[in-house]
Amino acid sequence: MNKVKSKIHEIIFEADTPMGKLFDILLLVMILLSVTVVMLESVEPYRLKWAWLFDILEWFFTILFSAEYLLRIYSVKNPLKYIFSFYGVIDLLSLIPSFIGLGLGANNISSIKNIRTIRLIRIFRILKLIRYVKEAAALKKAFIASKQRIIIFLFIVVSIAVLMGTIIYMLEDPKDGFTSIPRSIYWAIVTLTTVGYGDIAPQTPLGQFFASIIMILGYSIIAVPTGLISVELSKISLNTQSCRSCSLDEHEDDAVFCKLCGEELNPSS
Repeated sequence: MNKVKSKIHEIIFEADTPMGKLFDILLLVMILLSVTVVMLESVEPYRLKWAWLFDILEWFFTILFSAEYLLRIYSVKNPLKYIFSFYGVIDLLSLIPSFIGLGLGANNISSIKNIRTIRLIRIFRILKLIRYVKEAAALKKAFIASKQRIIIFLFIVVSIAVLMGTIIYMLEDPKDGFTSIPRSIYWAIVTLTTVGYGDIAPQTPLGQFFASIIMILGYSIIAVPTGLISVELSKISLNTQSCRSCSLDEHEDDAVFCKLCGEELNPSS
């Protein structure tokens, strides 16, 4: 039985084996199809014409993901830790709308709109993709590793926006839209991020000069966080070995034991 659990855990939680890769690919396809069904069901003509097909597909995906969820709980040594983990909560959120909708439909036919609203929570299934795209996990780790530098960078950007917003407020006429410092800061942020809504714009030559400076700064600023994150990404391993005991998956390629709880990663028996 222990061997069966270990094998299920290896297939479901890891992607270094042929079976694990196949499982991830199939589940990725199922998640994408499920999300597509949710989006198509929100289109009223399709929903009215193909309601029966959407119901069949929804229950197919619900049963499939329920089985996956139960197998995940079965294969780990600490089920409660998985259930209350980020991915465990996402898995649960993707399942309960269908069951809640069934309960409401059985008790109150007039609540069909509420059922539809609740079932739209199924779109959370798209968050399940994060688990299978290891690069997304690496990106998250890179953000965490560089968070202090990013916070300092954002503080500098906010300071520039406040400074430029205040300057443009002093230079421009209120009738052109610069009625207050906060509104002028809003304009500076829109310009600095190169969004450029165009709802307000400087009219004086000096104001346009400062606007040009902010635009140029905007292009140069965009590259800074990209560089910070890229440096951290180069340091991260994409190893997918997952510990059955604590579910940690941040191990070196040659790791034998979990660095967090000491559990053997690939027990022979």
